[in-house]
Amino acid sequence: MYSVLLEDRSQHLGEELQGYWDQEVKRAQKDAREPSLVKAIIKCYWKSYLIWGMFTFLEEGTRVVQPIFLGKMVSYVENYHLSDSAALHEAYGCAAGLSACVLVWAVLHHLYFYHIQRVGMRLRVAVCRMIYRKALRLSSSAMGKTTTGQVINLLSNDVNRFDQVTMFLHYLWVGPLQAVAVTALLWMEIGVSCLAGMAVLIILLLLQSCFGKLFSSLWSKTAALTDKRIRTMSEVITGIRTIKMNAWEKSFIDCITRLRSKEISKILKSSYLRGMNLASFFTVSKIMIFVTFITNELLDNRITASQVFVVMTLFEALRFSSTLYFPVAIEKVSEAVVSLRRIKVW
Repeated sequence: MYSVLLEDRSQHLGEELQGYWDQEVKRAQKDAREPSLVKAIIKCYWKSYLIWGMFTFLEEGTRVVQPIFLGKMVSYVENYHLSDSAALHEAYGCAAGLSACVLVWAVLHHLYFYHIQRVGMRLRVAVCRMIYRKALRLSSSAMGKTTTGQVINLLSNDVNRFDQVTMFLHYLWVGPLQAVAVTALLWMEIGVSCLAGMAVLIILLLLQSCFGKLFSSLWSKTAALTDKRIRTMSEVITGIRTIKMNAWEKSFIDCITRLRSKEISKILKSSYLRGMNLASFFTVSKIMIFVTFITNELLDNRITASQVFVVMTLFEALRFSSTLYFPVAIEKVSEAVVSLRRIKVW
């Protein structure tokens, strides 16, 4: 096993975030308001996180540019003339540009996810250290108000949301920007017909906003039920001798089973919503293309092969950012907000 890098050690990360939290507490006392853990986290990590956000912007930008090069190449084949050397050189340039875009996208994509996961890992480790540090300093009266199970749930479930939310948070602003750019390019290619396809995307995004609120509510209820179940299990294990002596096993089994059934019910509802999000990723781009071409046909507009390729690849460019990463970002942000609230209250 290799030793952990100095900048990734829990002592360094915890002390850094603790310093910003202490500053936020002092500032909140001065302003007569509640301290915000979110503000402390933003002040601690905003610089590095913003830099990698620019990588996301460039990555998705290359996906939008690719259809332009592809359309030019198909247009050259459509209007091929043996004596037109200028068009041939332009086609070579477009092919080189398309290859460069694919290469740049591949490099930026993996570089972004590697470093952004490190940011999420650092945030998780820092918050874990702060929770552990406070747990060691709790007074006897404070210990009576909490349980080991609650602390375990915070350290095992809630903090893991930070690893996930950091990966997709940037797509909340990159996704809409990319959608605007794609709409502009589609308008230049096929005119007003593109609005029909984009209307499908807007309806999807509105549905995702509703799903985000449901995710937040379900995760809050699930976490509360998990805390209650773990607390009950801890009490059962502590008093197992008394339970055995009085033959109370069935009563406690029924109690724990009921709690677990309620918890599983909330988890299943979250899974159904997550499945609907994933289904939209596989279907919505096809629906957008279908609606766009049907509208174009109803308007009696002529369409060429190059326009078909451009329209399809532009909609495919939106497939990941707007129909996969954007919904996942809403889901993870909703869960992270609930987790931050629980950690702050504790």
